[in-house]
Amino acid sequence: MQPRPWPRIPEATVRAARAAAGTSEYPLAMRVRDELGELFSDAEFIEAFGVRGKPGWSPGRLALVTVLQMAENLTDRGAAHRVRFGMDWKYALGMELDDPGFDASVLSEFRTRLVAHGLEERALDLLLKVLQDKGLVAAGGKQRTDSTHVVAAVRDLNRLELAGESVRAALEALAAAVPQWLAEAIDVPAWGQRYAARVDSWRLPTSETKRRDLAVTYGTDGYALLGAVYSPNAPGWLRELPAVEVLRVVLLQNYTRTITGNGREVITRREADTDGLPPGRSRLTSPYDTDARWGGKRDTFWNGYKVHFSETCRRPSTQPEPEPEPADATVSRPNLITNVATTDASVPDVAMTEPIHQALDRRGLLPGEHYLDSGYPSAELIVSSVTDFGVTLITPVLADHSPQARAGAGFDRTRFTIDFDREQATCPQGQTSSTWNPATQRGTDTIVITFATATCGPCPVREQCTTSRTRRRQITVHPRAVHEAQRAARADQETKDWQAEYALRAGVEGTIRQGIAVTDLRHARYRGLAKTHLQHVFSAVALNLIRLDAWWNGHPLDRTRTSHLTRLEHALAA
Repeated sequence: MQPRPWPRIPEATVRAARAAAGTSEYPLAMRVRDELGELFSDAEFIEAFGVRGKPGWSPGRLALVTVLQMAENLTDRGAAHRVRFGMDWKYALGMELDDPGFDASVLSEFRTRLVAHGLEERALDLLLKVLQDKGLVAAGGKQRTDSTHVVAAVRDLNRLELAGESVRAALEALAAAVPQWLAEAIDVPAWGQRYAARVDSWRLPTSETKRRDLAVTYGTDGYALLGAVYSPNAPGWLRELPAVEVLRVVLLQNYTRTITGNGREVITRREADTDGLPPGRSRLTSPYDTDARWGGKRDTFWNGYKVHFSETCRRPSTQPEPEPEPADATVSRPNLITNVATTDASVPDVAMTEPIHQALDRRGLLPGEHYLDSGYPSAELIVSSVTDFGVTLITPVLADHSPQARAGAGFDRTRFTIDFDREQATCPQGQTSSTWNPATQRGTDTIVITFATATCGPCPVREQCTTSRTRRRQITVHPRAVHEAQRAARADQETKDWQAEYALRAGVEGTIRQGIAVTDLRHARYRGLAKTHLQHVFSAVALNLIRLDAWWNGHPLDRTRTSHLTRLEHALAA
C-alpha cells in the first residue's frame, strides 16, 4: 500500500449525487465529505500494510466505509453493495460512477490488519483530533460514562455442551491439519459418529444418569486426544493449535483426574461444592471465542462483553452554562463520544474508572467533572481522580454495608468519632479505642481500629454495637484523606442541589439506546475482545458523525426523552 491523498470527487459523481439529493438535505456520507474532507488519511494506517505486492484499496477510505457501514447497520456484503451502487457513498469516497468498488472480503481483511497492529482506536482518535481543532471537544467541562452488556457472537453452552464441543473443535482442527496422523491416533468411525454434528444441534439426554455418563465420555475422549497430541511421536507443533489449547484448558477447568490404589485412572466432572470451579473471570465459555465470559448486572445475565461509552455533556438550556458557544454556532454543540472501552463481561465497572481517565488523558480530553453511576467509584478513586487527573467524580457513593447500617439499628460506623491526629476512635458511649493498626486488605490501605474487651464487655448497649464472640467492637476505616472525602461525598449526595446536578448523568443512557438502535451495539458482530472493541470504536465514530450531521443541518438530536404527545403539544403551542 502506497499512501496517497484521497481523489477529488469526479464531476459526474458530483452532478449525479447532488441531483439525486435535490433540494433536500444531503445524506450523511456526502455531508461528512463536504465538512471534514479527507477524514482518515492513508498514512495513518500505513504500519498495518506492506510496501510490496499487489496494490490494495485505500485504508483511509476503507475506514470511512466501515464507519458508514455501522451508521447504516450493514453487513460486509451490504456495505460493498452500497459502495458499488450508492451515489452518496461514491461521492464521499471520490469514486467514478462506473467504479465497481471492491469485494466484501476486503473489509474483513482490513479489520484483521487493524487488530493485528493495535490500530483499533485510530479512527476515533483521528475524528476527535479534527473536532478538537474545530473547537467542538476540549479538555475540562463535563463528561458522563455508562456501560451496557454485549452478547458474544457464539451460542450459549452449558458445561456439558462446552466439553463436547471443545473435543469436536479440536478434532476438526486436527483433521484439517494432519488427517493421516489423526486416522492413526483415534478410532475414526467411533469418534466420527459421536462428534459428527455440533453438540448444540441435537437434544441432550434428559436423564441425569445419562448426562453424567456423557460428561465422563467427553472427558475421557478429551484426555485421550490430548495424550495423543502430547505423545513423543506426535509433531510438536500440534500442541500450538488454538483448538488443542482450548481443549486442554476446558478439561482442566471442568474435570479431575485421579489414580486409584490399583493404578486405574478415574476421570470425573468437577463439582463446585467438592472440587471447586475456576472464577468466572478465567472460565472459558466457548471454544470459538476464548475472550467471552459470563457476566451479570442486576437481573441481566449474559455471555460476552461489556462496553463503556464516555461523552461530553452540558447543562440543560434552562440552566446557566459558563462555557462559551462557538462564534458560528446557532444551536448548542452536540454531545460527542470521547472514549470507548470494551472488557469481558466479568470486569466490574469500578475497575474501568482509572483506565477511562488514562485514555481521555492520552487524547487530551480529560473532563473537569465526570458523571458516573454508583458502579464506577470507590472511596480511593474519589481522591485519586482529583490528585492524579484533576477530575472531580460526580457520583453517588455506596452506603455503609455493615450489619448495623443494613439493619438500620444499632451503632454503625458513622456513630464513631475518628481522631486521626491522636490515632483513636470514640464510640457513642464516650469510650476510646485501644489499638490503631494500619493494614492492607485486598490491596487497599485501611486502618483497623479495635476497642478493648474490658471496655466493651460490661457496656450496657453492647448488643446494639456488636455481636462478636470476642465481646468487643472493631471497625475498619480508610486513611484520613479517603475517609474524609467519602464522608463529604455521602453528605453532599443527600442535598437537593447535588441531586439536581447529578440528573445530568441520565442522558448517557440515551446514547447507549442510540447505539443499540443504530449500530446494534448489544450484539457482537465478530469474535474476540479485540475485534469486538474495534466494532464498538467504529460504532462510536458513526454515532458522532450522525450527531454532527444533525448539528450541521441545524436540528441536533433531542437531548431528553420527550414523548410524541409532548412534542405535539409544544408544536401546537408554538
